[in-house]
Amino acid sequence: MLTAVPTIDNEAVPKKGDVIDHAWKPLTKQPLPAGRPRSWYIAHNRRLKAMRLAIALLDAGTFSPDLATNEKIRRTADAVGVHWPSDATCRMVRRMMQAQR
Repeated sequence: MLTAVPTIDNEAVPKKGDVIDHAWKPLTKQPLPAGRPRSWYIAHNRRLKAMRLAIALLDAGTFSPDLATNEKIRRTADAVGVHWPSDATCRMVRRMMQAQR
């Protein structure tokens, strides 16, 4: 007997070039591509965590990477509900905050 496979809501997945006018709503999660080495998945998840923390720090008023100490980043992670970041993730948060566009 075949069972129905749940499909991804295509309305929630933006296409390339689409304007996202509802930034407060999280997009539906899509599965990561299969077949990559384990180190790729670890680095990818670390970048996502660092990005969430950098955004939370900027929203909280910490605009300079010099003000974002490891302790402050970890307190922010606790407030946001993200697991305790390592020293490498804290360094990545500071690098994201100092990046120029």
